[in-house]
Parts: sequence; structure tokens; C-alpha cells
Amino acid sequence: MGFMQNVRLGLKENWKQFTILVIINAFVGGMVGLERTILPQIAEKEFAIAAKTAILSFIIVFGIVKAVTNYYTGTLANRFGRKNLLIAGWIIGLPIPFVLMFAKDWNWIIAANVLLGINQGLAWSSTVVMKIDLVGEKQRGFAMGLNEFAGYIAVAVIAFLTGWIAGEFGIRPYPFYVGIVLAFFGLLGSIFFVKDTRHHVAKEATTNNVPGLKNIFWETTWKNKNLGSVTQAGLISNLNDGMVWGIFPILLATKGFTISQIGIVTAIYPAVWGIGQLFTGKMADRFCKKDMLYLGMFLQAIALLLLVWANTMLHFIILSSILGWGTAMVYPTFLATVAENTNPQDRAKSIGIFRLWRDLGYAIGAILTGIIADFFNLNTAILFIALLTFLSAIIIYVRMSCRFTGSTKIFDWIFNRSKANTSTNIQL
Repeated sequence: MGFMQNVRLGLKENWKQFTILVIINAFVGGMVGLERTILPQIAEKEFAIAAKTAILSFIIVFGIVKAVTNYYTGTLANRFGRKNLLIAGWIIGLPIPFVLMFAKDWNWIIAANVLLGINQGLAWSSTVVMKIDLVGEKQRGFAMGLNEFAGYIAVAVIAFLTGWIAGEFGIRPYPFYVGIVLAFFGLLGSIFFVKDTRHHVAKEATTNNVPGLKNIFWETTWKNKNLGSVTQAGLISNLNDGMVWGIFPILLATKGFTISQIGIVTAIYPAVWGIGQLFTGKMADRFCKKDMLYLGMFLQAIALLLLVWANTMLHFIILSSILGWGTAMVYPTFLATVAENTNPQDRAKSIGIFRLWRDLGYAIGAILTGIIADFFNLNTAILFIALLTFLSAIIIYVRMSCRFTGSTKIFDWIFNRSKANTSTNIQL
């Protein structure tokens, strides 16, 4: 009991441990960045795979495995401890760069993505839940913004770096040396510097008034209006990310871009996504989360729609930036909304269920994109995914409420600021 009294919640109170987890999550994100630019190129150039569905198979496998692992991470977090699951994720991640480096056929790539899916599900989910445990109620959006910033800026940096290395020294093996460094330091940092957060969960449970969920799976999946809206949007957001991951390099290659240029464009999207979350995470603490979510999904839909008519490097840079900002608006807000709508004892499992559906979006997006692109063309696939993203924004607008947040609606804030500025100008 005396130890529990010494446990404090908050970002400032736990900044050292929080910073360590941010750094660890950067290593986690970097493991995805290894593949972001060059795997579609390996499929076409080294293994002569032409069908889009076959090329995107590595994303399908990654999405399904990560989704299922997310679910079990949430279910097992309270039983085995967040830190132990994080360490397990890194142990499973160690062989990934070696498998990619020495792959003799596409089945090796698929196997590497099974391992990557488990690594991401265990490691990323653990760092997310541990940060939410540490900060308490007031700064969850900002905390998630920092977490996702670290992960996705690492995706961008490593995607650019591997693209540059591939352009200078060849597609294999040199780009994957970066992965060896990431996995090694990620594992060591998790073992020697990360502390478990179970005592923080127990501390918050004594003051949290959110009732427990009767059926955590169905409430999170759809029945609860706020949680269900977040879950479907998470699935659609990752669905279009799965499409971008697999299609962007192919689309740019068909338009005559070099592998270095492809590396730049594929890095800009997660870079804006990552950096943007430093701002949007804080915004999620201040503004109505419903507004953040439907506006973010709408921006994603617009960017995807306009991709069909993009031709120049400038076009793709601008649209990648818009897509990145739209994704930045929703990503930390997803997790903060799930956290504030669940009791601390339910939180890890609910987040695991949300992330199960969200990361199934990778697989669904890759399957849909591959089938439509093979039967029709790339532009038809992009238009279809844009339509699904727009419908997701509508569902959020219709189903969600702001009653849990007590925060400001974005358009009310803009109107009041505009009104205040008008009054000042009149007085002057």
C-alpha cells in the first residue's frame, strides 16, 4: 500500500520512463520502414512477380499476423506484464533483417513478414499501453502523439535511408544492415531500461469512474457508439495505408520515377504523419475527438481521390503531405478515445481489440487493392479505397458524440476566434 502511494500518474512525473518508451518505439517503427520502399522492387526485379495481388501478399500476411498478435497482446498484458511482452516481441524480431537479406524466393519474404507482424503486435502494442498507463487521463492525446510520432518518423527515416542505400549500393543486402542495428538496440533497451507499469494501472483504477464493459469484444468492435466508430475508422485508415504501402512504389515506377525518388515520396507520407502527431496529439486533448476523427478521415479521402490525376513529383509530394496530415489527425485520437471510454482494467484488452481490427485493415486493403488493380487498373483501386475512406468519415460524423471529452468543438473554436478578431479590428 505504501508503494502504491508513491506511484504517480502524469507525463511530467514519469518523463524518464516515457522517454525510454518513445525511443524504443522509434526502433519498432524502423523495422517497418525497412520494407516500405524496396520490397515491391525486390518482388518485380529479383523474383519477377508481376501480379499486384502476389506482390502485396507480404502486406496481407503482415496485417493478419499483426492484428491477431495485437489481440493477444491486449488479452495477455495484465497476466504476463507489458515489459515481458515487449521483450518477447524484440526476440522474435531479431531474425527479420537476416531473412530479408538472404531470401532465396518470395516465401522467405512472407516468412519474414510473419515475424514482423508478431514483432509489431507485441512491441508496438506494449509501448502504447505502457505510455497510456503512465500519463493518466489529462494528456493521453499528447502522449499518443509522441508515441506515434516516434514510430512513424522512424518509418519515414528508415524508408528514405533504405531507398537511398538501395539506389547507391543495390537492393540487397546493404539496406537491411540497418535492421540488425534496430533489433539489437531495441532488445537491449527493453531488457535493461524499461519498467513495467502494472502499479500505475492499479493506481488509476482507484479513481477512474468509467464503468467496465459487459462484453469488451463487441462493445469495442461496434456496439458502443464511440468505440465502434473509432474501430471502423481505424480499420479503414490502415486499409488505405496498406494500399499506399503496396501501390505507391509501383504507381511511381510506372510513371518513370527512380528508386531514390520513390524513396523520397514514400518517406514524406509517414514523415508528415509522424511529425504531425506532435501537434494533433495535443489537439486531441483540447478539441472534440469526433471532429478530429471525421475531419482527418475526410482529408485522407480527398488526398487519395486526387492521386488518380497526379503526375509530377510536386503533385505526389503535396498529396502525400495531405494524406499524412489526415492520418496524423486520427492516429493518436483513436487510442486516446479508446482509453477515455474504457476502465483501466479493461483498457489493454479493448486497445488490443481495436488494434486487431485496425491492423486487419492492412490485409483487407492489400487484398482489395491487388484484386481491383489486377482486374481493372491502379486508378480504379485508388478510387475505391478513397470512397471507403469517405464513408468512414460519414459514420464517425453520424455515430460519435463528444460527451466524454468535455472539450471544444473545432468549428466553434474557429468561429469564436474569427469573431474575436473581427471585434478587435472594429475597435481599432
